[in-house]
Amino acid sequence: MPYPGRPVLDVLPEFVGTASTRPTPQQRERLLAFCAEQYRAGRSIHELAELTGRTQSAVRRALDQAGVPRRGRGAPQVS
Repeated sequence: MPYPGRPVLDVLPEFVGTASTRPTPQQRERLLAFCAEQYRAGRSIHELAELTGRTQSAVRRALDQAGVPRRGRGAPQVS
């Protein structure tokens, strides 16, 4: 029996259609704030990419611009 897949997240309404066009400064600020807040709360870059309709590279750039230090790869070690 195969392992069930993770559900794919839908793009949030505030970010629908904003990835394909040149974002306004307000849209860019909202993206940076959202990514920083959600990443600090524990969401992954992959999840943020799905929620914002961006690529993982775009989310990484947004986190870098927001000054958010990124976590290491993989799951945290269990002690």
